[in-house]
Amino acid sequence: MSFFSNTATNAATTNASQTAEKDVEVADPPTDSISSLSFSSQADYLAVGSWDNSVRIYEVGAGGQTQGKAMYQHQGPVLDVCWNKDGTKIFSGGADNAGRMFDVTTGQASQVAQHDAPIRVVAWVDAPQSGILATGSWDKTIKYWDLRTPSPVATVQLPERCYTFDVQYPLMVVGTAERHIQIFNLTNPNTAYKTIQSPLKWQTRVVSCFTSSANSGFAVGSVEGRVAIQYVEEKDASNNFSFKCHRRDSVPNAKDQALVFAVNDISFHPVHGTFSTCGSDGTIHFWDKDARTRLKTFDAATGPISTSAFNRNGSIFAYAVSYDWSKGHSGMTPGHPNKLMLHACKDEEVRKRARK
Repeated sequence: MSFFSNTATNAATTNASQTAEKDVEVADPPTDSISSLSFSSQADYLAVGSWDNSVRIYEVGAGGQTQGKAMYQHQGPVLDVCWNKDGTKIFSGGADNAGRMFDVTTGQASQVAQHDAPIRVVAWVDAPQSGILATGSWDKTIKYWDLRTPSPVATVQLPERCYTFDVQYPLMVVGTAERHIQIFNLTNPNTAYKTIQSPLKWQTRVVSCFTSSANSGFAVGSVEGRVAIQYVEEKDASNNFSFKCHRRDSVPNAKDQALVFAVNDISFHPVHGTFSTCGSDGTIHFWDKDARTRLKTFDAATGPISTSAFNRNGSIFAYAVSYDWSKGHSGMTPGHPNKLMLHACKDEEVRKRARK
């Protein structure tokens, strides 16, 4: 395990004091595209997965100053990261077909999962008896791992390659290639409770579960600048809707919205249940799905926003200004920005509005 240099803290602290009202740039970011961000549910520690084959762990102070605490490696690009519930372990999946675990208390990394193709997503399932790691892969399977045994406890065949999933126990929603969406009730994890075609016409980029379990549902984002809000049960189907976002006019004031960008990530606020979208156009929006309204927009970046995350109480919103691979290998030109940013959330930006 390697630690970062102490100069990182000083640079970020200076930056924070100079830009009290602006978003804080994290010093010592990854050296390649940032694929995934995940905050611990116990303290303000941020795990960051990158195409430079590494997972970095930062501690975020009260003023937004950051300190690199630890780093571990995959043998290929890291595609997703998550924490377990008690904040003692970090899990990551990568293009090396491996799932790895970093033990925060010992500083040791080990391999805990294996697929036949890259692992695109990882999630900790906080099941009642014992926690389980779920891994979703381009080999068209989801595997469940009990960390006490080396083999998966179960393997679920998917209709296509796994692009995205999210877990809000007992709900798990999986988005695959060819716009399949499978909904699982994790009390019966080996069989899909329901399979639907995405309500959006284009490739699924991200699914994200609502934080409230009162009406279980999820949001879907596509490559074509649209988000769909989808409820699991038929009785709530009248509340399903979709909307356009992350679009621009081809020339100023044209109102043609001819330029369409991918929705790269959707993050739900842990307290208010509002959510963010971030896109290839370099903008971030906060939304209230119940009032069907936009709460805030910020043009955050000179490049795509690849991924985002709220911390455990929703006071910090982290996002990455980084190449998102939406234009494939040819779009990865030299000089792409690669920044990790922290936004201090004001209550009026994320609080729900009264319904009209």
